Amino acid sequence: MTSQELKNNFFQYFQSKDHTLISSASLIPENDPTVLFTTAGMHPLVPYLMGEKHPAGLRLVNVQKCLRTGDIDEVGDATHHTFFEMLGNWSLGDYFKKEAIEFSWEFLTEILKLDKNKLAVSVFAGDDDVSRDEESSQIWQSIGVSKIAYLGKKDNWWGPAGQTGPCGPDTEIFYWTSSESVPDNFDPEDKRWVEIWNNVLMQYNKTINGQYEPLNQKNIDTGMGLERTLAVLNGLDDNYLTELWQPIIKQLEKLSAKKYGDDKKSFRIVADHIRSAVFLMGDPRGIAPANKDQGYVLRRLIRRAIRFAKLLGIEQDFCVSLAQVIIDLYKIDYPELETNQKFIIDELAKEENKFSQTIEKGIKELEKLVDKNLLNEKEAFQLFATYGFPLEMTLELAKEKGLNLSESKYQTEFKQHQDLSRTASAGMFKGGLADDSEMATKYHTATHLLHQALRNVLGNHVEQRGSNINAERLRFDFVHPDPMTAEQIKKVEDIVNQQIQLALAVTCDEMSVAEAKEQGAIGLFDKKYGEKIKVYTVGPNSSTSSEPPFSREICGGPHVKNTNELGKFSIKKEQSSSAGIRRIKAVLE
Repeated sequence: MTSQELKNNFFQYFQSKDHTLISSASLIPENDPTVLFTTAGMHPLVPYLMGEKHPAGLRLVNVQKCLRTGDIDEVGDATHHTFFEMLGNWSLGDYFKKEAIEFSWEFLTEILKLDKNKLAVSVFAGDDDVSRDEESSQIWQSIGVSKIAYLGKKDNWWGPAGQTGPCGPDTEIFYWTSSESVPDNFDPEDKRWVEIWNNVLMQYNKTINGQYEPLNQKNIDTGMGLERTLAVLNGLDDNYLTELWQPIIKQLEKLSAKKYGDDKKSFRIVADHIRSAVFLMGDPRGIAPANKDQGYVLRRLIRRAIRFAKLLGIEQDFCVSLAQVIIDLYKIDYPELETNQKFIIDELAKEENKFSQTIEKGIKELEKLVDKNLLNEKEAFQLFATYGFPLEMTLELAKEKGLNLSESKYQTEFKQHQDLSRTASAGMFKGGLADDSEMATKYHTATHLLHQALRNVLGNHVEQRGSNINAERLRFDFVHPDPMTAEQIKKVEDIVNQQIQLALAVTCDEMSVAEAKEQGAIGLFDKKYGEKIKVYTVGPNSSTSSEPPFSREICGGPHVKNTNELGKFSIKKEQSSSAGIRRIKAVLE
């Protein structure tokens, strides 16, 4: 089975169950500071999981672009990836456990024809907060599943996305991938059992004091990893042997004059990281390599790919030729990659050249340390932290100089750095839109006012390139070539505050993309498979007034009802985000 056949089967099955097909959202979350990237299908749907009405209805189906770097050290094995595609079906307060479980079982066994004897499931075991999920267990048993494991929150619980909000147990489906006989007992720790489907049963709301209360709107959020399932369907125990990866692997074999079997780990890491980089730069909200936030993660992925390419013996520039293979492979499903091809190619070439210079600087610094007899594990880590200088090269060059560094001591330094980074990251990304706080909602509306005010002052070339909102401030990235003058900043600020003082109504309409364009709405017009979208209008609405509104923008919400709820708007900082992109930080007082 091909990936396209799997997607089509999934869409058609759930459409036959009254689900509406919606398009993949951006990899760069809008107004959600809880994550750097869209890590799961649920992230773009958080407002609707919390009660906002979705234009497409209560039952949805899609394939979502996702990117996760939390388990980047696992990449290099047969099943883990940073970028991946997640097939999902959704119930927004409609059907619940029984239908979700039965849908997943029917699709896997009747549509995909997977052997029932090779399937097993896990359910939530319960703890002091929430009791065991007996309901799911009984449903599984009623349809003939006997291999059931009971696992704790670490394995069978989702959420909330922030400190509070919707959450609940999940029940996962595993497939036996080995040619050996299926064991009588299901052991989730046995790596031959591969998880292919996750049913998240969103039935609780976690309160600020840590209590779990039943949700008024119970939701279903499911996910099936495309890459893993495709391997299972084709009898493969290695995702990288599927049609999604083989063209990339073949190009690497050509570039390295080596075979995949010679060094599977390096082949996988290079292929995975460059694919992720292509999707991040080719996204409608595409980003460039940088020294912080999403751009920093992108830079790390590219440079890590270059490091492992060197282990394959690839000394020449290779990123662009590999990126071209990836764009050609995915451009039909994700036309934005072809649209943004020049940006992807240019940024990859620049980053590869920049990293070559970094390597040269790192070698000079390393030689200085050796000459002064100062090279140790701590300094080796500083070379990595400052220059991105690979450990493998440090160890190799140190050995040539007759020095033996301890890799374990180096890793201790690295772990301390990781712990500090995680602590900082946890502080940076706590709270957010996922908590649906009153202030976050106000900042969401203020962002629309800011966007239009910038267009009024600077010109219609201004387009949003990212935003990050929490309960303390908003951050807005936009297209503009030059730093704003003090006069321009003041003018934008005054325009926003004027709209607040005018007490303008904020209204929402559902319409097609074509209708939104016709009405002059701004925003990202992603490929939408013809579905309806939400458009928020600030000021007179054309359906009730002939006067033009101040702002009309595509957005999922939530928003205040009137601008007079916002308070005073104040821009605190205007700075560069990346080449051609400016960033504003602002507060409501």
